[in-house]
Amino acid sequence: MNETDNQSRAEEDDLRTARWSPAKLWVAVGTGIAVVATAWLIYSYHQSDAAASAAPDALPEVIVSKPLVWEVDSRLGFLGQFSAVDHLEFRAQVGGTLTGIHFKDGDIVQQGDLLFTIDTRPYEIRLAQANAQLETATARLVLADRDLYRAQVLKQSGNLAITEQTVDQRTTNQRAAQAAVDDAKAQIRDAQFDLEHCRIAAPFTGRIGTHLVSVGNLIAGSRAATSPTTLLATLVSLDPIYLNFDMSEADFLIFSRNRARVKEGTADKVEIALSDETKFARQGALDFVDNVLNRSSGTIHARATVPNPNRLLTPGEFARVRLVVGAPMQALLVPDTAILPDQSQHSVMTVASDGTVVPKQVEIGDLRGGLRVIRSGLMPNDQVIIDGIPHAAPGAKVAPHGGTIRYAAAGQEKG
Repeated sequence: MNETDNQSRAEEDDLRTARWSPAKLWVAVGTGIAVVATAWLIYSYHQSDAAASAAPDALPEVIVSKPLVWEVDSRLGFLGQFSAVDHLEFRAQVGGTLTGIHFKDGDIVQQGDLLFTIDTRPYEIRLAQANAQLETATARLVLADRDLYRAQVLKQSGNLAITEQTVDQRTTNQRAAQAAVDDAKAQIRDAQFDLEHCRIAAPFTGRIGTHLVSVGNLIAGSRAATSPTTLLATLVSLDPIYLNFDMSEADFLIFSRNRARVKEGTADKVEIALSDETKFARQGALDFVDNVLNRSSGTIHARATVPNPNRLLTPGEFARVRLVVGAPMQALLVPDTAILPDQSQHSVMTVASDGTVVPKQVEIGDLRGGLRVIRSGLMPNDQVIIDGIPHAAPGAKVAPHGGTIRYAAAGQEKG
């Protein structure tokens, strides 16, 4: 029974297989291939469409703008250092024991203020001796005058006891007595000079430094500084104050030509900004330019005088100096960040009409309104890359977007 059933099933399977003709098989295979091809074409179409839409987005984006055209005057910039107009080292002209210090270290002292006192007793004794010497010399002079007068009267009366030699001798004695009086008076003046210089006062108004000798020390003095002397303190004036700086040879030539052309003295006015200031709000007057260039540095020394009524400016402090050397003229300006240094040269990246990055070599000037002056190498219609420079390689394609270059408020520039 089981074997018969199995045999029947096998015969039915063979009959089903025999029903599939070759033609039907080929139709089935062709249908499958068509389905697969259609799916592949649809997939390829979507991929190419996505790639086409993504291609423009793949270009680096940069911000571009035309250079800003602005009217600026020609300026030269320098780094300067303040120094005192008057600088004094206090050294005593007389020696002795320091008996008093009459100021606080760092004080502003006025002209005539007493600063140091030296023990006066040795010089008072010397003055008393000179006065006593004068009294003695004066008494001798009076006696010599009388002797000479009597000798002259007797000689004229014909007294044979008074010879010409006697008159000459008494004349010599009178002259010697007069010389002794003159010497005594000189000794008095000398003693008075020493006594007066036991008190040391400020010769001008300024700021005094720390005292370098304490009370009770024996100090050395000298009138002509022919021997070592003791430094007591230093004093510097504050108002006005000098600002010293050096010009290169090229800058000096620009300055000299402009100074010869401008008669109203514009080239003698300087603008100043301290290290923590962004505005050039301080003014000064250029009052000295040296008469020879330094061979080793190739620079020439210059100096401006600056008012300092509030005494904020201090000798030794640094400041930026700006010297106007030309009339206003139009110039091209770009952000300083848009300029790429290349050893001793500079360049900016521009974008051509087809989106290609084109580098241009430029000559730069100083900073104005937070922007860098371009002296040459750039045209007013050039599209300068002002943002996105790291993504802009020369010759590469970029996607430019318009931007704006803005000039800062007057006096805000640092250069």
